Amino acid sequence: MKEAAGEANLTVIAILLIGVIAAVVTPMVNSYMTTSAKKGCCTNYGGYWANNQCKMRNAAGTEQTVNANQYWNQNDRTCK
Repeated sequence: MKEAAGEANLTVIAILLIGVIAAVVTPMVNSYMTTSAKKGCCTNYGGYWANNQCKMRNAAGTEQTVNANQYWNQNDRTCK
């Protein structure tokens, strides 16, 4: 009986650890996926990704930050 109770306790601990790890990793993966999608949309728009923002150069060669509303649809999390 002691062996069965010990195995049951280890199973509960393993399930709890898996749940905690999933709860921590899921938001990180979601953030990485969103950033990756934004980078792709920025590139498709004609810009480049720098300092966590979409940038473009104007005709004079000056770097400008592109407003996210121009290339990213926040509601659908898709490119415009």
